[in-house]
Amino acid sequence: MTEKPLILVTNDDGINAPGIRTLISIMNTIGEVVVVAPDSPQSGMGHAITVDATLYVNKIKVDNGPQIEYRCSGTPADCVKLAIRELLNRKPDLCVSGINHGSNASINVIYSGTMSAAVEAGIEGIPAIGFSLLNYAWDANFEASKIFVKNITKEVLKNKLPDGVVLNVNIPNLPQKDIKGIKVCRQAKGNWVEAFDKRQNPSGKDYYWLSGEFVNLDSGTDTDEYALENGYISVVPTQFDLTAHTFLKELNTWNLNR
Repeated sequence: MTEKPLILVTNDDGINAPGIRTLISIMNTIGEVVVVAPDSPQSGMGHAITVDATLYVNKIKVDNGPQIEYRCSGTPADCVKLAIRELLNRKPDLCVSGINHGSNASINVIYSGTMSAAVEAGIEGIPAIGFSLLNYAWDANFEASKIFVKNITKEVLKNKLPDGVVLNVNIPNLPQKDIKGIKVCRQAKGNWVEAFDKRQNPSGKDYYWLSGEFVNLDSGTDTDEYALENGYISVVPTQFDLTAHTFLKELNTWNLNR
């Protein structure tokens, strides 16, 4: 009898978020599921890890599903590290992160705790996928994403991923009938035009709220932003090797040793 794949599930919106509850239910139809997720929202944490505080992990039961679940006081990357080193009895066959409430396309991948959890798994040689729905609302409807999440997951389990590569999957906030399909894309060039809302507390001390607007600077038709704007799910193969390989040759012509 073939052993079911062991699937590690995590996120950055917290273990009770509707997105991860949907993801857990999908993964339960595919394999043996262990959830290790933050006990509170960790959006925008990127690849932060806890080095100056203690970490706590508690085994819990959130619903009646067959999965094993742990809530962790740390970041998404902490959750993956603890799962691999302390909580799992074998190396997982796959790590899935999400389903995130909101986009992780374009430059958002840098700030994303969802994708950083997937990247952390990739560093450990575990195939990994980060899933995001373009709806920031807590009560977002994930129904249309289910069949696509399941199919993509099964394809990754079947075909594996190259070392150093994870998948960044973003899903438009549309009914299933209006999603045109899936496009394999590159990451669009874009950034956030940011501002800080400066205020004062009752004692007169200044404080700030970060705000901003995303600007797509890329006119290409092969990007994640283009796919999403046109009703497609975007799948971007993402690597954690940050070396600018195209610049190595030129940099070697510089007289750096004088």
